[in-house]
Amino acid sequence: MNTQERNEKIELYGRGFDLLKAALAEVPQEAMKWKPEPKEWSVHEIIIHIADSETNSALRARKLIVEPGGTLMGYDQDKWATELNYHEHNLEDALEATRIARKTTYELLKRQPEEVFTHWIKHPEVEGQYTFDKWVDIYSRHIPGHIEQIKNNVTLWKAQQ
Repeated sequence: MNTQERNEKIELYGRGFDLLKAALAEVPQEAMKWKPEPKEWSVHEIIIHIADSETNSALRARKLIVEPGGTLMGYDQDKWATELNYHEHNLEDALEATRIARKTTYELLKRQPEEVFTHWIKHPEVEGQYTFDKWVDIYSRHIPGHIEQIKNNVTLWKAQQ
C-alpha cells in the first residue's frame, strides 16, 4: 500500500468511533439484544466484541511498532462472546474502551515514521508475515464492517415487529 492509501485508511480508522456512535443512535433500545439467529450476535454483543477487538488491536499495533518479528496472541471471538457472556457487559464501558483505544492508537499511528509500516509480526491465525499495512487495512474496515452488521440487525428486527 502506498503512503496516500495508508493515510486515507488511517483517517478512516480515526473516524471509526464517531461512525459507530452515529450508527448506534439509529438503533431502537428494544433491538439491542435481539439476535437474527441463535448463533449470530445482537447489537449489544457486537459492541462488546468491538471493545475487545479494539483493545486487542491497540496492543497489536504497539507490538508491531516496538517488537517487529515477534508473535501476537490470537483469540476465538465467538468463544469470547459466549464464555464472557457479552450480554452481561456494560455498553457504556465498552464504548468508552473503544473510544480510548481508537483515539490513542490513531494518535500513535499519525506519529510513526514511514519505515514503521514495513514492520511485520507472526499472527497465529495468518499464514506468513502479518504486516503493519495489513493491520491498518483490517482495522480501518473493522468498525465500518460491524456498522453494516448493526444496520442489518435493525432491518431484520423491524421486519419481525
